[in-house]
Amino acid sequence: MYNDFFSEEEDLYLEATQTVDCESRAAALNQANSEILCGGITLVRALIMEMKEERALDVAQNLILPAEGGNPLGQDTARIQKTLADPKLEFALACKDLLTAARDRKLNTFVQISVAHPTEQSLTRYANTEVVEGTRDPLFLTGVTFPSEYPIYEETKIKLTVYDVKDKSQETVLPEASDPRTNRGKSLLGCSTFKVRDLVKSKEQQLSLNLKTLNGGKKIGNIEVSLVKMGELENGEADRITTDVHGQKCSLVCECSSPEAISGKDSLLNAVFRNPIYKFYRFPSSENKWMCVREQMAESSMSFHIPKQLLSLYLKEDTRRIEQLKELGDLSPHWDNLRQNVLAHYEEMVSVYQESLAELEKHTGSSFKSSCSKGEKSLEFVPINLHLQRMRVHSQKLKDALYDVITIGAPAAHSQGFKNGGLRRLLSRFEAEKKNTGYQCIYYSPENTAKAKEILSSVNHLQPLISSHTDLLLNSAKLQSAESLKNSLKTLSETTEQFVRSFKDQLVSNALLALSTARPSCANKKLTDPLNNTEDDKTHEQDNVHQITRQDSIPHLSDYDEEEWDRVWANVGKSLNCIIAMTDRLLEQGNSTRENKTECSSEDLTSEHNGDWYEQLHPLIITLKDCVEEVVDRAKKSMTFVVFQELACGLPQCLQLTFRRDVVFSQALSGLTCGFIIKLHSSLHNEAFLHQLHTVGLLVQYEGLLSTYSEEVGMLEDMSTGISDLRHVAFKITEAKSEDFLPVVTGRRESFMVEVKLPTKMFELLPQEIKDGKLLCVHPVFFNVGINEQQTIAERFGDTSLQESINQENVEHLEEYYRMCIEKVPSECPQLMQDQSDLKELLENLHQNTQAKKRKNVEIMWLAATICRKMNGVRFTCCKSAKDRTSMSVTLEQCQILRDEHDLHKDFFVRALDCMRREGCRIENVLKNIKCRKYAFNTIQLLAFPKYYRPPDGTYGKVTN
Repeated sequence: MYNDFFSEEEDLYLEATQTVDCESRAAALNQANSEILCGGITLVRALIMEMKEERALDVAQNLILPAEGGNPLGQDTARIQKTLADPKLEFALACKDLLTAARDRKLNTFVQISVAHPTEQSLTRYANTEVVEGTRDPLFLTGVTFPSEYPIYEETKIKLTVYDVKDKSQETVLPEASDPRTNRGKSLLGCSTFKVRDLVKSKEQQLSLNLKTLNGGKKIGNIEVSLVKMGELENGEADRITTDVHGQKCSLVCECSSPEAISGKDSLLNAVFRNPIYKFYRFPSSENKWMCVREQMAESSMSFHIPKQLLSLYLKEDTRRIEQLKELGDLSPHWDNLRQNVLAHYEEMVSVYQESLAELEKHTGSSFKSSCSKGEKSLEFVPINLHLQRMRVHSQKLKDALYDVITIGAPAAHSQGFKNGGLRRLLSRFEAEKKNTGYQCIYYSPENTAKAKEILSSVNHLQPLISSHTDLLLNSAKLQSAESLKNSLKTLSETTEQFVRSFKDQLVSNALLALSTARPSCANKKLTDPLNNTEDDKTHEQDNVHQITRQDSIPHLSDYDEEEWDRVWANVGKSLNCIIAMTDRLLEQGNSTRENKTECSSEDLTSEHNGDWYEQLHPLIITLKDCVEEVVDRAKKSMTFVVFQELACGLPQCLQLTFRRDVVFSQALSGLTCGFIIKLHSSLHNEAFLHQLHTVGLLVQYEGLLSTYSEEVGMLEDMSTGISDLRHVAFKITEAKSEDFLPVVTGRRESFMVEVKLPTKMFELLPQEIKDGKLLCVHPVFFNVGINEQQTIAERFGDTSLQESINQENVEHLEEYYRMCIEKVPSECPQLMQDQSDLKELLENLHQNTQAKKRKNVEIMWLAATICRKMNGVRFTCCKSAKDRTSMSVTLEQCQILRDEHDLHKDFFVRALDCMRREGCRIENVLKNIKCRKYAFNTIQLLAFPKYYRPPDGTYGKVTN
């Protein structure tokens, strides 16, 4: 069936293109398009029914739209793609003079929109408006939008069916097979049909249609269809449609697009975001002017792309660690047994990573993980329900404003469970146990363990660079090029000095001393503890080490030369100084040679004064390399021994915690990468933001809605650690050298870099500092306020200290970021200076709220989000699955923005909120996740929710999740 369709497509086009006459050829091509489209749609539906989503998408992406003249909006022939292009067609609806059987009864109406394609007889339900209550002249705020990939034609028929809702608790969405005249809770009033051609070619771009009943064709009122264009108009003027709102006239004003508007041709965004959903609204302002609002929601390819890269890096790092442990050399039986135990656990963890990576590599289909899969082991590194939520607004006050929020399920190890808590608690407990319990190892602080890992990373990075730079220096000497010799020496000196500085730490010499005690030759020698000298010095190594649990209590050997490391380390610097002195002498002799060249032949000068530069430098280079090799060997072994201590004294908890932290971080980084890219893309023309980005770094603000009760406490503990770990991430922006715009992750645990590749035209807009490769740091802050019934239990009978601690810690981080901005970017960021007094007041207010003992203090969320937007930050909203509570929060935030920034009419705030929750992108998100258009709340639960976090009647209920 699948192959037959494409074979038939080729035959139809071959036949059409062989038509000689131009008009006949155009008609034949249009006919071929229609036939192929009809067959393609049928095939797509069949494939979906067979659960073959990938093949269905393949067919859909190969359906050809009509050529110029057959397309209602005059677009060129194009292939269907699930991209973030602007919608193809949008219109608004209003009814007038609706009749009802009982004159004294007020109508509660909504419109169902259905579509019939030219080659099809059956109707497909497409969308609904919201319910407008208590009027015979309903004006619907929810519009109808057809995305760019939707196959719509001039001859496409659109049916508008008006229903009267009697029971608001029932869904407005009717089942496909239901009889609309007898559906429980609602009754059909009338319907009307029009062709797309009639609307787009009408003089006023508006239709007034009669609504008639199904039986007998009795007229029951009128319905008005108004075409809306949020993009540029051909004559450059604004499109105005006048409609009555509660007896007042409102002009629908649609401004032109800005450069930041998403384009379907944007290869960067199309690589990162997929399968967008669009919703359109029109809301009145306080000045009785219409504002146009478009909601967009898109999933991200980062959901799987980032975890796969991280898993590869985890495998690389852990495989190298296994090699380093094996290269420690001979150890005494006690230490060797510990090493074998560590290696066994490490190899087991590597095997798990390999299996996880293999599972992700096999994944096809949707690029998001649904809430139903949050506990699935094979997808544990993948973020839950990751989406971009965008609101684009055209209003009189602000033209083409964009507001973005990344929504993501709480980054947490859901598949591992929360019986013993999350990372914040587990890590704290692990460190306490290491300090207070006698282990058969040496205790190093987390800071020193991290430093050891950093030194190991520096060694692996710098040694090959030194080797490469010495080869370049010798090559310059062989060519006897003075300028090249100077440059090569400068680069070698800088790299070698950086190498030497890496080991300027007492940790290395202490670790070498400790390692020497672990050698077999020391097994029967006496050890002394300088802080605990006792008369009994007859104990063997195992007993001594058992007593030693602090770093400052490292055993000493009377025959161990503590100064040996200092000599070895200093020899690198001495070798470099010899090379510098020799190079300076060679260059000086070269200058002398040039001055005397009038007296001697060139050959005489070279042999007599210069000698062979290469032969004079070569032995010194060999000495430097030998010294570096010796330092590297000792440093690697000593720092591996430090890392080994944490592993040896903490098995199996240490590696279990590492694994859990990797899972949480993978989810968090996937979301962060989405947020960085969309913020960068929308701010390429914002010079103040770009300066702030490379001077201070990017502010990322996470809003959490988790309760501090039951398993959500563990999620909150995981999430707080995962977000904090994002401080170890840096971004680097480069110019793309191909059509591959997917970001690349490099580095190791606690030091990752994400390379974001921009098309040339975008890259040219960046400041020179960013073009030169400056690393861009991240400043994450996290605020959490539980809002559900479980939080009520925690507040009355449980403990909310975790939430209080997180909020108080992060308000300090936010204040520090504000201080950095004021110090470093005052003149370059005038908007920040203008908002300085407001920001200071907001921060003080936020600080006070985090200290207040107020239940469900959602004002913390509103203040933090406002501060984030004013400081050019990236917004994230999270709950357990980013589905229900998250939907309530982002829709509330959108309406608050419309009220505060765009003067949304105060009487329409709640209506706008209900529109977005009932018919907007978030209810579509619920449908994507659980195949049901119901928020997972019940009436009793919602009694505990803050007022504006409750969904409208009929949109919630019991669901199987």
